[in-house]
Amino acid sequence: MAYNTVIYEKSDRIGTITLNRPGSMNSLSSELLKELDHVLTEIDNDDEVKVVILAGSDKYFAAGADITEIGQIKNPKDAHRFLKMAQSVFNHIEDLEKPVIAAVGGLALGGGCELTLACDLRIASENATFGQPEIKIGVIPGAGGTQRLPRIVGVTKAKELLYTGDFMDAQEAWRTGLINKIVPAASLMEEARKMALKIARQPGEALKMTKLAVNGGLNMEIKCAMAYEARCFEMLFSTEDQKEGMSAFIGKRKPEFKDR
Repeated sequence: MAYNTVIYEKSDRIGTITLNRPGSMNSLSSELLKELDHVLTEIDNDDEVKVVILAGSDKYFAAGADITEIGQIKNPKDAHRFLKMAQSVFNHIEDLEKPVIAAVGGLALGGGCELTLACDLRIASENATFGQPEIKIGVIPGAGGTQRLPRIVGVTKAKELLYTGDFMDAQEAWRTGLINKIVPAASLMEEARKMALKIARQPGEALKMTKLAVNGGLNMEIKCAMAYEARCFEMLFSTEDQKEGMSAFIGKRKPEFKDR
């Protein structure tokens, strides 16, 4: 399928989604959100894809929601409709049974920052800038910024960013734990692919269960989370890859995983 606002490519078991609204700094319009959701559904149903990279351009990952569109919102009902769509797409990323890596170059602000928060891992270029500046125009983040950000960087730092609308450069984002790695801008996609390839070599069912255990457990009381982790662990003993992995370890050879 041809898309107007995103580019989707697949190779080496990696699906790469590139936001493609260069004239609007990759701002998140309804059209982009719908197309992104369509690509995610395609990836959901494609067993050949094990890892996803979500990227923007060198200067703009995504500079927020489309202000032209947001400016047309006149009442809470319209606001609810837009946020319901945005939250649904970001939740789709978070709930995808495959790891998603955000390759962040340039600005990731407002909804663009929230989009990175829904991903599993974040690699940023040296020129990356993160922020939730919604307070400066009289609103708050509505697609996860007040919820995911405190869970990632801690409540105190998140409140500072949310109350002031200040930006974070790549170094500060790394210090707070928002991103996994800082790389030169010229090698951002190369480094993202390197990490994706490393992950793609792991057994697929174990990858799926790892993400389920972490994300599911975060919303549970610790003893319930431990029980959930145990169920995920136990289920893997029904897979061929578990038997292959342990057999290879005992035999001191490289495992040949089949993702089943």
